[in-house]
Amino acid sequence: MQLPRWLLSGLAGLILLALLALPPAARAAEAVFAGGCFWCMEEPFDRIPGVVSTTAGYIGGHLANPTYQQVTTGTTGHVEAVRVVYDPARVSYETLLDVCWRNVDPFDAGGQFCDRGSQYASAIFVRDADQRRAAEASRQGIAKRFGKPVATTIRPAATFYPAEDYHQDYYRTNPLKYKFYRSRCGRDARLRALW
Repeated sequence: MQLPRWLLSGLAGLILLALLALPPAARAAEAVFAGGCFWCMEEPFDRIPGVVSTTAGYIGGHLANPTYQQVTTGTTGHVEAVRVVYDPARVSYETLLDVCWRNVDPFDAGGQFCDRGSQYASAIFVRDADQRRAAEASRQGIAKRFGKPVATTIRPAATFYPAEDYHQDYYRTNPLKYKFYRSRCGRDARLRALW
């Protein structure tokens, strides 16, 4: 049985309306960036229109479901990172890369700011070939701009483990402690000098 053309047209319109009505998370893409303390990486991404959510967590190691105490030993292979869920119709991956670069010291191979060790290294975790191409192009741009090699690595995305609840949105839930830590760690002073 063949449906009348007017009915097919009406159904197509309803399907389109349903797709447009989906919440941003249903159309969202994901990016993962490591830049030292994950508390300090959530805030700059949360300010970007088109970012749906950020989650502090751990990625890149060999231990399933690591805890903060385990990761901070530097023996699990994980780094502190932030998962950014975003609407690609509102913000590009390239914009997120720019936010990442402006919140790290891309030349520090030993950690970030006062946080030392491999668990605080800066890295971009790519999910596909398009993200890899964009990340590599942006890293080359940073190296060219400053005239020196970039220590920030580009790695394939692995399982991302959300950090414990008390780490999530720390800059909002503990603003005084967060500001004190951020200032004492030298992050803002170094970022001002670098960028």
